[in-house]
Formats: sequence, structure tokens, C-alpha cells
Amino acid sequence: MTTALLILNGKGAAIEELREAVNALRAEGVKLDVRVTWEHGDAARYVTEAVELGCETVIAGGGDGTINEVAGALAQLDGVRPALGIVPLGTANDFATACNIPPVPEQALQLAVKGNAVAIDLARVNSQHFFINMATGGFGTRITTETPEKLKAALGGVSYFIHGLLRLDTLKADRCEITGPDFQWGGDALVIGIGNGRQAGGGQQICPDALINDGLLQLRLLTSEELLPSFLRSLLSNEENKNILSASLPWLDITAPHDMTFNLDGEPLTGKQFHIEVLTGAIQCRLPPQCELLG
Repeated sequence: MTTALLILNGKGAAIEELREAVNALRAEGVKLDVRVTWEHGDAARYVTEAVELGCETVIAGGGDGTINEVAGALAQLDGVRPALGIVPLGTANDFATACNIPPVPEQALQLAVKGNAVAIDLARVNSQHFFINMATGGFGTRITTETPEKLKAALGGVSYFIHGLLRLDTLKADRCEITGPDFQWGGDALVIGIGNGRQAGGGQQICPDALINDGLLQLRLLTSEELLPSFLRSLLSNEENKNILSASLPWLDITAPHDMTFNLDGEPLTGKQFHIEVLTGAIQCRLPPQCELLG
């Protein structure tokens, strides 16, 4: 018998279409239990419970933050780990969208239970924090953390773009130094993107060449020269310009003279020093054959 545990963000518990999809799988003979999160830490406890129940798959039902929390908990398990399944139910669903996971709950749940499991990378920050999709710093981070919940509920991913345009008056760069294998840069960064996945902020392709199974993270820097023109060109088109730097690295260190905040798939982390490394093949994830993030 196929066994799985669906860890559902509390905001998605009332979705009738999802309830019908769960019942349909149970009718097929799948043993599918459901747990609903209330606060941070619940997902990790449910992952431990899934192991105790002998589940083959742990399904994250929610947005990028829920997926990240479940993936990070799986990465910290010893021994045999259940595979990760994904049912996108958030505002932006950046990771799921880039992976070509169906947005329809029934189709996503079928894939999460029956799809082929492949090894994918995770990123770890300062030895204790994780992200499956992307870490962003600078102006972009402030926008994603400050966008009002009512705006996100009304407009979805495009809300980040609109809120960014409304906050151009707060445009401010972060001074920092970034080092990695054969890479060194120092200066003022307007936006920093460190991608295991490719997009953030509701569909913005910040790290367009990233793959989730190549053992590398894509670093993308928008430097602060010609602040406003550079920002607008990068936001409104896919054109490269001289103020964008890019590198693919297995690890990198970021140091700053002041506190910086990075958004790790929706979770803010503040500090002056960050060591970010890729964990190659850290977990198994059930993905569609046409997943564009697989090399």
C-alpha cells in the first residue's frame, strides 16, 4: 500500500478541491494522512511523525515557505528519508511553478504521490538554515517581506511587482563583500539573488540558469551603479546590462559592516556574516518529467 503524509499549511485547510483530491486518492487505496500546521516548527514534527509511520512520501501543501520548511526537515533526518511531494497553495508558488508542477490540487497531489522521485540539491545557510528555492537580499527582500497580505491575496504574485514600483523611493543598496571559489566581489548591491531555483517574488526570473541537481548555486548581483535605470531594466525586461554580475558556485561567503537581511524562501534571516553552501542530492523529490530545473 502506498503511504503518504500531507503537511498542509493552515491557510489551505478549507480548500474543497483539495479535500476531494485527498478522498479520491484514499478511494484508490492510498493511505494518505493529513496534518495541518499552526505555527513554525509544526512541519518538522510532522516529518518526524511521517518517518515513524513508515511513509514513502511527505507532501508539502502550501507556498514556498511551507515547501522550504518540509524540505529542510527532511534534509536533517538520519537514515532513509521519505521523498518530498509538492502541492502548490501559496501566493507566488515560485518553486513549484519553475518545476512545472500542476497548479490544480488534484493533479499536483497525484504527482506528489505517484511521480518519479529524483535527487535534488538544497542550500544551507550558517549550518542551520535551509532554502530549496532562493535566498534574496537587498531591495527585493524588503519588497517581498513588506508586501501587504491583502494585496497578495487580491493580486497573487504580481502584487510584489506592484508594491516594488510603489516603493522605489526607498531604493537603497547594501554594502557587502562576497567570496567563493575563484570569485570575489565587494561593493554596493541593490539586489542579491542566490538561486537553487530560478524565480522569486511572484515569477521574477532572478537566477535564470539555475538547476536543482547540478551541485551549484547561481549568484546574481545587481550592483548600485545607475540605481534607478538598472533596477527598471532588470525588472521590466530580461535584458542583461553591465550592472548585473553572475556566477555559479558550490558555496559562498557574504560579509557586511552592518546587518543585512536575506529572505530564505519567505523566512527572513538577519546578520553580518552568511556562509551559504549547496548540499548535493540532499533529498528526493517527486517531479514531472518536463521539470525545467533538472539538468
